[in-house]
Order: sequence, then structure tokens, then C-alpha cells
Amino acid sequence: MKRSLTGLVVALSLVACKEEPRGQLEPIPRPPGMKDTAPSAEAKAPAAPAKPAVDASKALLRWKLAAGTPTAYRLTLERTGHAPVADEPAPQEKPARGGRKGRGKEKAEAPAAAPAPTASAFPSALTFVLERTASGDDRLRVIPEGKGATADEASISERGFVLEGLQGITRNAATLVLELPRDAVGKGDTWSLGTELMTPDALGAFFQGQPPERRNEVKLVGLEPGDGGEQVATVEYDIFESRSGKIRNVRKPPTVPARAVEEESESGAPSQADVSAEVTIKGRGEFLVKAGRWRSWEGTLSTVTKGPFPPPALQVPQGNYALRLTALESAPAPQQPTARPQQ
Repeated sequence: MKRSLTGLVVALSLVACKEEPRGQLEPIPRPPGMKDTAPSAEAKAPAAPAKPAVDASKALLRWKLAAGTPTAYRLTLERTGHAPVADEPAPQEKPARGGRKGRGKEKAEAPAAAPAPTASAFPSALTFVLERTASGDDRLRVIPEGKGATADEASISERGFVLEGLQGITRNAATLVLELPRDAVGKGDTWSLGTELMTPDALGAFFQGQPPERRNEVKLVGLEPGDGGEQVATVEYDIFESRSGKIRNVRKPPTVPARAVEEESESGAPSQADVSAEVTIKGRGEFLVKAGRWRSWEGTLSTVTKGPFPPPALQVPQGNYALRLTALESAPAPQQPTARPQQ
């Protein structure tokens, strides 16, 4: 009897150890024909942000360059009207015979105006060659036409912005006809160019004047469909810069006697002169958006100076010019460096 009770207790203990822990939930079987409504892993993942809608009323103007296929243009600067006439020097007194006083006064009143820039100092035309290198960088070669002119190179962005290289009139000309807006533009939108028509540092420490007047506005006046799905962007240019003030006459001959200098100051002779310069650029071009090139570009340049305005301060030629950009069928080959003669 005791053995029976002992066996029963052991059997009950084993059964109790196999029981599931209390409180555990078991899945309820799905009834036949019922569909699975649980969200999938793809549905639980966050949706990717939607791309902004493309504004059909705007266009992104960019140069479409390909490696091994350069694009070339020739910009001509044709003078219109007469060349600017330099101011005539003030009449000088004739030196008195045998008098030291007259000679000193004549030297002290000698004009100190620097010579005006001539047309030959600037190229009559510039050839621009835009090309993409094998590494994917965009380069610009500039070939000026004129006596003593040498070719130059620069690195540019895909919108024609000069990143490094070029100076003076070469840089201004390249910026004027090659630089495109940074963002997409629509009809009526305006932007500015990175031109520098005058160099303030070149005016020197003896120049005193008011802050320069500037207007630098490029405007998209039209965006019309063209042949073959092309878009034609019509762009107008209105650029103006003016600088005026007074410049001191500091070019005194070192041999002028002290008595002559004192007599000059007592006579009220002017020690400074009024100077001014104005530069105006107008232009209009048609850019093919899909092809990424100019269909046409024309403009005018006018530079007027008064008084002994320092020529180095001007970064454009003096006078009136008609500007015309013409596409070339083939780009000129890079110039080879000239071999130096052997000693």
C-alpha cells in the first residue's frame, strides 16, 4: 500500500513539472478563409521624402560640355564713333629770360596727368574655348588678338563662373559673356555678374572721392519653346559703374627751388584736379537651354573719363564699342610654348 502511494506522488510530480507556466498566452488559431491584415515590413518602413516638383516656368542655364569636344566663341570689340580725345594741358607761362623765378614756376605748374589708354592697349577680339578635361573639370582658354597679346587659361564652374585665373579686361569679358545664373530662373528674375570694371586700389592714396555708383543687373526677359523641344532663354544686361572725386598733383620735379614752391602756393595754383569715369554695358543674348550654348549675343560698351583719371584703374577699354559673340565651328589648337634659343 505504501509503495502504491509513493508511486502516485512521483507520477503527479512529473506531470506538474511539464505544465506550462501560468499566465502565458497562446495564439488563437485564425478561422478558415480569414485574410492576414497585419502590416508588412515594407509598410512599417518610413516613406522616402517626395522630390520637389519641377517648376516648368523656370530653367537652369548650364553649359553642356563633353570631354574631347570643346566649344569655342569669338568676341569682337569694334570701335564705334571717334576715339576719345584726351584733355588738353593747361597753357604754361613762358620762362622769363635770365630769370630763375619763371623757370621754377613753369616746372611747378607742369601737368601731372597720366597718358590715356589707347585702343592698341586692348585686344580687338577674344576667342574663348570651353572644354571638359578627362578628369571632369571645366577649363577655359582665352586667346586675345592684338600686338603682344598672349593666351591665358582659367578654371570655371559648370555655369561659367571663373574660379581661378584671368585678370583685367580678359576676366571681365569672359564673365560678361560666359557666366550664367547660379539658380534656375524664370521670366522676370534678375541676378548679377562677378565683373570688376574699375579697380579702387589703382586710384592710389592721393584720390579722394565719393563711394562708387554701381548697377549690375542681368534679367531673364523671355523663356519660349523652340524647335525640337528646345527652350530659348532671352537675357538682357544692364551694367553701370561710375567713380568721381579729386586727385592730388604730387609729381613735383625734384629740382624746383623752395622759393618757386612758395610762390606757387601764394599764387593759388591748384594742387588737385577733378577726375571721373563712367562705364556702361548693355547687352542681349539668346541661350539654348537644352543644347547649353548661346544662339546669339550682342552688346555695347561705353567708357568716358574726365581729367587725369588713372588708366590702371580702368579694367575695360576707353571709348565706345560694339560687342558681338560668334560661335566657331572648330576650336583653335592650344598654343605651344615658344622654345628659347640655345646659348
